[in-house]
Formats: sequence, C-alpha cells, structure tokens
Amino acid sequence: MSEVQDKPGGREAQRLRTRQRVLDAAIAEFMNVGMADADIGTIAEAAGVARGTFYFHFPSKEHALLELETREEARIAKELSRFLDKPHDLPSALRKTIRLVANLEGRLGNLLFKEMLAIHFSPARPLDDEWREHPVIVLVVDEIRRARENGEAEIAVDPYHSAVFFLIGLYALLTTTSGSKALRDSVLDNYLVTILRSLEPR
Repeated sequence: MSEVQDKPGGREAQRLRTRQRVLDAAIAEFMNVGMADADIGTIAEAAGVARGTFYFHFPSKEHALLELETREEARIAKELSRFLDKPHDLPSALRKTIRLVANLEGRLGNLLFKEMLAIHFSPARPLDDEWREHPVIVLVVDEIRRARENGEAEIAVDPYHSAVFFLIGLYALLTTTSGSKALRDSVLDNYLVTILRSLEPR
C-alpha cells in the first residue's frame, strides 16, 4: 500500500513554486513603491514569468496583498498560540499580541504595513470573510473569554467586541504614531493599560 504524500508533486508543485516567486516579487515591489504604484510588468519580470502569469495566480494586486496578510496572520497566530500554551494571564497575553503585531511592521516596513491594514479594513476587499477566519482574532477572543470565566475580566464583557476593539485600536495606533521607538513603546504601554482597565472586574 502506497503512502499518502503530504507535499504536492509534478505540475502542482511547479505551480506553487511559481506562485511563490510571483508573490515574493510583488511583496518586494510593494515594499519599494507601495501597492498603488506597483507595476505588474515589473513584478512579472522580477519573478521571471509572463505578465499574464501574475493574473493567473492573483486577479489583482489587492489579491496578492491579501495573500501576504493571510500568511503573516498565520505566522503571528502560530507564535501567539505557542505563548498561550504556557502559563499566562490576560495582561501578558495582550502584551504579547501587541509585540507580535508591532514586529510585523518592522518586518514589512511602514509603507507596506499601512497598506496591508488599509485593505484589511477596506469595504472593497476582494474576499468576503468573517472574523472566525482570522486566527489572531479568534485567539484574542478565546483569551478574553477565558479571562472572563476565570474572574480576570468583567463578567459583562463581550469577548468578540472587546477583541475587535483591542485589535482595531492597536492597528490605528501603529499606523498613526510616529517618532522614536521609545515614544511608540510608551504609547503602546499606555494603550494596554487602558484596555486592561476597560476589562477588569468591577
């Protein structure tokens, strides 16, 4: 009896490699000039493919950016899950979330980070999904629910709305706060204090 192969082979493997090259080239172009000014021809040339190959894998530049968003969110969720598997409390869980999201801006650069958040909240985003398809939101919702059940958070707190409020506020701060790292860290520390006060038991 043959074993089931986890990794695709043949044409599917080639398709995935090509898709990754196109995505890598798109990300590099987005980081250089922003998504709006990115040129499809430049992306295709950098990936070593025909212009039509870009559209075969990504119907638009927005779809390529959403692919990046999905992958980065999965990366953050994986690291956050590892942290949450260890003993922790609500403040440390939210602090870790803040640190992971802030680190994403460091990896992508300010321009691409802002564009990724802009498309995340855009009413015209190509994908019509819901919050349960976003693993970071799910983890924060579950953490606030756990804290409520353990008496760390107010019993009347709605975990979903609290998680969304926390993340939207975090994204807004990261995209609007400029200045030194010390200033950014201070703003984020104060934000965490404010969030925790809004959740603490009355």
